[in-house]
Amino acid sequence: MGKPVPVNDATFEQEVLRSDKPVLVDFWATWCGPCRMIAPVLEEIAAEKSEQLKIAKLDVDANPVSAGRFGVRAIPTMIVFKDGKEAQRLVGYMPKERLLQQLGQYINKAA
Repeated sequence: MGKPVPVNDATFEQEVLRSDKPVLVDFWATWCGPCRMIAPVLEEIAAEKSEQLKIAKLDVDANPVSAGRFGVRAIPTMIVFKDGKEAQRLVGYMPKERLLQQLGQYINKAA
């Protein structure tokens, strides 16, 4: 059973850009209400889809380099990285079903 992996400016390249499977990075902050709302949704997806998709969390206040590098202006912003490149960007809270629909191309392949 998977769970979200905390990443920071120092580990971003190894954990995200060099990952052998797609990685959804949740750019969040402790003071962000919608970020707290989406956290349990991401934990469920991490637990259910860990074979196909890695979930990572990056605190934008503690890691401004990575947030700036990818132009994250609003949070929560979720970026899917595939083969070291940004593949999809989702901004704002969304319910689990909608998020799973958005991520379908990464998680509905046979494992």
